[in-house]
Amino acid sequence: MKVEAFDFELPERLIAQTPLADRTASRLLTLDSSTGEIGHRMFTDLADYLREGDTLVLNNTKVIPARLIGQKADTGARIELLLLKQLTDDRWEALAKPAKRVKPGTELWFGDDGTGRPLLRAIAESAGDMGSRTVVFHYEGIFSELLDRLGEMPLPPYIAARLEDKERYQTVFARHEGSAAAPTAGLHFTEAYLELLRQKGVQLAYITLHVGLGTFRPMSAEVVEEHVMHAEYYQLDEENAALLQAARERGGRIVAVGTTSARTLETVAARSGDSRIVPCSGWTDIFIYPGYTFRLVDALLTNFHLPKSTLVMLVSALAGRESILAAYREAVEREYRFFSFGDAMFIY
Repeated sequence: MKVEAFDFELPERLIAQTPLADRTASRLLTLDSSTGEIGHRMFTDLADYLREGDTLVLNNTKVIPARLIGQKADTGARIELLLLKQLTDDRWEALAKPAKRVKPGTELWFGDDGTGRPLLRAIAESAGDMGSRTVVFHYEGIFSELLDRLGEMPLPPYIAARLEDKERYQTVFARHEGSAAAPTAGLHFTEAYLELLRQKGVQLAYITLHVGLGTFRPMSAEVVEEHVMHAEYYQLDEENAALLQAARERGGRIVAVGTTSARTLETVAARSGDSRIVPCSGWTDIFIYPGYTFRLVDALLTNFHLPKSTLVMLVSALAGRESILAAYREAVEREYRFFSFGDAMFIY
């Protein structure tokens, strides 16, 4: 299957640069996966599509201020690090920019302690592909506090505008720190709207998937099946495993909020097989594209994705490539806002 089959025209002006003042004010495109019927609503109309007994599954990962801007210790050249994965206490996988300047052994400085010395030092240990580096940090004090002080929110490269309020790149249910990017479908919810859904009889369940390099890595292969996903850490605890098992037993729909939740649920399904859903954690590199049969996800709330991305392939697996591309063409014609701060789509 060719990657080109998932291409479509997307005017750059439709990539949302800033979040809406009201999280729930986005538009909502609805797509019936069985008929291909498309509807145009507002996000708050999602309640009309959810039924009593449905289980809404939310990714409660929390974005860390993972973008560090500093300099090379020897030349003073500007260097940017994007922290992707904590390997051990002070050893991280990161994206370096420009990567060619960060060779193994390179020392990087971040911040100033007032005496001309850095608050945070990083030594590059090894080089990976596509600009990734393994770095070890050296510092005095508490790393998370230094990161809060020195780091910035790691907005995707196609967002040029500065984010004034860091909390707008966090979901209201974010709990567990570790992501290099937000699970953006969850950004549409407020506590008040989640409570409205609870009162309607919709059950809320939570999983964790720490979003990493896969979010920033473009498709490098020309054939879909040759692409390799980057592994990301996930966790499903005992309480939420029980909620999912109960939903499955009573025949209620499991509705994933975002592609990260969908990938995690399908990873859990693969581990559970036909037996009970049990608590589990680990690393997943699951790649979902047309031909895949979903085992836990019945419906999906998601944002609009970029052309030829793995995320367009995932939604195409759920609703069919032709139906997705038709919906995307209509979204472009009606000038929906795309990607992280954009509008929403409900596939059911």
